[in-house]
Amino acid sequence: MKPFPFPASLVIDMLSWTRERILGGPDPKHGAQSKDTLDRVMGGSITESGIGAKAAFDLFTDTIVPSTRPFGHPTSLSFVASAPSQAALSFDAALGAAGIFAGNWDGGAGAIHAENQTLDWLAELAGWDDNSGGVFVAGGTLGNLCALHAARDWKARRMRRPNRWAILCSREAHSSIRAVADVMDVDLIEVAPDATGRMSGEAARAVWSREVFAIVANAGATNCGAVDDINGLAELAEEHDLWLHLDGAYGLAALADPQTRPIFAGIERAHSFIVDPHKWLFAPYDSCALVYRNAADAANAHGQSAVYLDTVDKSHWNPSDYALHLTRRARGLPLWYSLATHGTEAYGNAIALTISTAQKIADGIAANDNLELILGPQLSVILFRPKTMSDEQMVQWAEEHRRSGALLCLPTRWHGRMVFRLCIVNPETNADGVLKILNTLS
Repeated sequence: MKPFPFPASLVIDMLSWTRERILGGPDPKHGAQSKDTLDRVMGGSITESGIGAKAAFDLFTDTIVPSTRPFGHPTSLSFVASAPSQAALSFDAALGAAGIFAGNWDGGAGAIHAENQTLDWLAELAGWDDNSGGVFVAGGTLGNLCALHAARDWKARRMRRPNRWAILCSREAHSSIRAVADVMDVDLIEVAPDATGRMSGEAARAVWSREVFAIVANAGATNCGAVDDINGLAELAEEHDLWLHLDGAYGLAALADPQTRPIFAGIERAHSFIVDPHKWLFAPYDSCALVYRNAADAANAHGQSAVYLDTVDKSHWNPSDYALHLTRRARGLPLWYSLATHGTEAYGNAIALTISTAQKIADGIAANDNLELILGPQLSVILFRPKTMSDEQMVQWAEEHRRSGALLCLPTRWHGRMVFRLCIVNPETNADGVLKILNTLS
């Protein structure tokens, strides 16, 4: 007798639901529910004898999914949303069923080879050579941590360790950089950016100290879209033998658009970067591409050894050598499949379209007498504020339109003021439709 009997008919039902979800997309009216609300329906779902396959799947379709925010919808414009292609979503479902272990070449050779093709494409966009390489990890925070661990190891091999190491970054750096500094027990030296949120090499030079082992540059700051002065920061890094890491979790995807690529001038001089496919490269959660200009530097820091790993084939590429992990799924494959399906030109065109949409929305905001365009678009981020609304009215307006499914546009803060922030990463977002909703702000 099988320990986990499962009806074949429900496999068909689950695949049918998956098909409809992929083709139809999420419901924009879905959203978080309170714990008490969820407990009234889902409480007691884990029992000694089980509630049965159909009942459990009904909880998923009828309660769990409707209680999540639909970041993949074209009207979801807060945070940095996800906009996975149907190709990537479809493949992700197949990938889960394949059950591939992609921690080393022995277990996942074909999958790893495909992932590496995708990483090579990103490295080529950055102007890097065959010495580059990397790995897909779970998200930008882990990608930043792994890159900066490699950076400290690299620096420690080149100089005597100081009493305290330090990372230099912009005040507009993502919160993960502060978290990484805490985990690594190093100091964080923050540089004041300019009025647009951009850190210059000159400003960084003014606060540099000998304890610094790495500079983290924004390649598309989450809150404002700013791209730091990469060339200026590279000069500082080269002068003092520092590692330059680019946090491009959101913005570095714009490398795929030839018209936008010059914004990242100097990237060829960086030592590492991250970019999240689940943000602006049209892949599902969760995936972060971590790429090193010289992959050997990462292997020096991350390679693990143990008697139970002695049988691992070291003559081929093992993803476990390039980040803080051993076990991993082949999370880069949905991006590979979508790229292989549609081609890199389609990706560049889709990103260019989102940037054009952001510009149209910004132009409409600027032309609206009731709205103040504060910043942008920088890449595809726009900051604005209604001229006559209080902070409380802004929060209420955002919640009403979130619940109706019309628009997910939430407040943030910029230079101490509450403002609305839009981030356009979905090529299906309609500028006229967004502006029609924003016209209700007064």
